[in-house]
Amino acid sequence: MSNNIRLVFPFVNGRNGVRVRRFSSASQATLEKSGDCQNKSVAAVRGTFRRMPVRTMAASAHENRCLNYDNLNPNVKIMEYAVRGPIVIRATQIAKELQQGVKKPFTEVITANIGDCHAMGQVPITFIRQVLSSVLYPPLLDDPSIPDDAKQRARDILKAARGSVGCYTDSTGLELIRRHVAEFIERRDGYPSDWQNILLCGGASDGIKNFLKLFICTVNGKPPGVMIPIPQYPLYSASLAEMGITQIGYYLNEAKNWALDGAELERALEENKKCCIPKCIVVINPGNPTGQVLTKENIQEIIKFAHKHSLFILADEVYQHNVYAEGSEFFSFKKVLMEMGEPYSSMELVSFMSCSKGYMGECGLRGGYAEVINMCPQVKVNYLKSVSAMLCSTVIGQACMDTVVNPPRKGEPSYEMYMKERQAVLDSLNIRAKMVVDAFNSFEGFSCNPVQGAMYAFPRITLPPKAIEAAKKANQHPDVFYAFQLLERTGICIVPGSGFGQQPGTFHFRTTILPQPEKLKAMLEKFRNFHLEFVEEYK
Repeated sequence: MSNNIRLVFPFVNGRNGVRVRRFSSASQATLEKSGDCQNKSVAAVRGTFRRMPVRTMAASAHENRCLNYDNLNPNVKIMEYAVRGPIVIRATQIAKELQQGVKKPFTEVITANIGDCHAMGQVPITFIRQVLSSVLYPPLLDDPSIPDDAKQRARDILKAARGSVGCYTDSTGLELIRRHVAEFIERRDGYPSDWQNILLCGGASDGIKNFLKLFICTVNGKPPGVMIPIPQYPLYSASLAEMGITQIGYYLNEAKNWALDGAELERALEENKKCCIPKCIVVINPGNPTGQVLTKENIQEIIKFAHKHSLFILADEVYQHNVYAEGSEFFSFKKVLMEMGEPYSSMELVSFMSCSKGYMGECGLRGGYAEVINMCPQVKVNYLKSVSAMLCSTVIGQACMDTVVNPPRKGEPSYEMYMKERQAVLDSLNIRAKMVVDAFNSFEGFSCNPVQGAMYAFPRITLPPKAIEAAKKANQHPDVFYAFQLLERTGICIVPGSGFGQQPGTFHFRTTILPQPEKLKAMLEKFRNFHLEFVEEYK
């Protein structure tokens, strides 16, 4: 409708989100006359429309529609996903404004809000792209510039895929690749893995959501509950809200480098038992957004807790290749669980891996896998039935996952280049992790735990009382206020800590360590200058 305006703005009541409303031209004229709509940016309209009731804002023509805001699934209305929330929407608007020649105090938007490696300049691994190119365009199998081992991988995948990655596969993915995943897990952990327990999925996120659906069941009038870490990756809070599953948040211990604390797990569980039935515990290791790598002892403590309370363990292990800190080591939950022996080795566990992170960074190809062990056979049958409704995950994503779990071996033509490129990515990420932590710990009012792994830092910031008061007047959470100010003045896009969850009274934000070293150095200097000005303005 050309005579309507579309306005997107954040509403903050201690949380992040986006509401979209349409306003008639008459409403626009009224606002312009009153001087309240001179600038249609998010910042300009935020205060005006916040005070307008939902029923007043909705255009009357929309009320007669079969699906309108009043009868929209209430779970969809309350779900939030801060990583692509209102600040990111504004960052996209600013980027377009820059393209249109609008003058800003900066020349580009730096998207430090999301773990998109290639968007931040990471170069794809040659071997991965050679295999993928060959399965997409088989004539390349005759190209002498592509090594024989890459060609053989491509031929094997094409044979398993009936000659073309344009064909559907089994719902759980190509058997060949599932077998390769099982072999990868066996090499990693030293324990058998059954390929029939492997499901290939469209990135770990897709697999996680499909798994969480299994818990949607009310028992004795109580909804199911899933324990998730706070801070957490917003996929979990958003998915649970969408599915009507109760979120049981347990706080990570910032003072102990974001470790899990047994007493806190017990507190969270006991406090929520009255309103839900706890069914599952989510653990993210290495951590997102916190960057910690759990010790084996900490993992053992979590497994014992889950066993005591009969909880299914969901292990998000997509950053298992991203371990940097000296003395830190990745231990899979399956490996530790098997080492502990009975009764723990018979516990229900699902673990997830992805080709989006690690040294690969192939986010857009959407490849991942889940390994499910000790699942009730009847449940497994229905789990596979549920997955089958999606037909299959993207086959090129499956092929990408194969290159991760079936990489070049020593003695093969691609091995030397593959190892050199892989190590260069991980070494650079290690350097950048230290750069970020050192920089933030030098800022006034900042503290940042070491980034032991993953791709993010989650620094804590002390904001001046006047800044907190200004945020209150703007009806924003203080860390949201800070992030918007940073974006508008520097072009740096981060995600406020309130979007991930944090201890009450504390303020954080998540930033990636992904900008290439020179750009990261410039970004951190911009950040420093902004923070000094911000503190001076509100001290």
